[in-house]
Amino acid sequence: MIRNILVVCFAVGLALTASAQQRKLVQFSGVIHNADTNVIVPYVTVTNLSYQYQTFTANHQGYFSFVAHEGDTVLFSSVGYRSTRIVIPRVSEDKYTAMVNMTAEIKELPMVTPYPWASIDEFNMAFMSLEIADDDIVVAKKNLSPESLAALAAVTPRSAEEIQNYSAMQNHIGLTNKAVNQRMANPLLSPFAWGNLIRQITEGNKSRQRSRY
Repeated sequence: MIRNILVVCFAVGLALTASAQQRKLVQFSGVIHNADTNVIVPYVTVTNLSYQYQTFTANHQGYFSFVAHEGDTVLFSSVGYRSTRIVIPRVSEDKYTAMVNMTAEIKELPMVTPYPWASIDEFNMAFMSLEIADDDIVVAKKNLSPESLAALAAVTPRSAEEIQNYSAMQNHIGLTNKAVNQRMANPLLSPFAWGNLIRQITEGNKSRQRSRY
C-alpha cells in the first residue's frame, strides 16, 4: 500500500516536472507600488506558487527579478498590504515586466491588557496590601499645614519682590532715624546727656529753695 502511494507521488512529481520543463522560461521582473499613493513598497516577499514555492524578496526600491514559467502564479505579500497574485501570461519574448500595485490594509489587533502579576495569588496579595491614595482635599490640607509651610519656608529662597520690599523698608527706617537723631547716638550712653540731666535737676532744686523764701 505504501509502495503504491510512493510510486503515484513519484509519477505525479515527474509529470509536473516534465510539464514545467515544457513550458517556456521567462525572466519575470517589475517594480511594486502602493496602489493608493503610488509610493514604492520595499522588501515585498514574492512567492512562485506554481513552481516549488520558490521565494524571492524585492529590494529597497521595490524591484524584483527572477526566472519563472509562462502560466505561473506569483504571490506578492507584505506586512500592512493585501496579498496580490499575478499569472504570468504567454509572451513572444523571453522576458515579462509587470507593474505590481498593492493596496494598503489596516488590521486592528485585539485589545491586550498587560498585568504586572504572574498569578492570581500575587494579584490578591498586592490588592490586600494596597494603600489608597488621599483625595484632593486631604492633600491640600497636608500641603497647607503649619509643618509643611515651615519646611517650605526653610528651603524656599526669597523672591526679587520680597528682597526689594525689605531693602526699601530698611532704607525708610534708616532715613527716619536720621531725621530724629542725626548722629544715630543713644542718649543713655552719652556722658554729656547725663551731665545735662544732672545740671537740670540741680537747677530745679535751687529754684524750689528760693521760692520758699
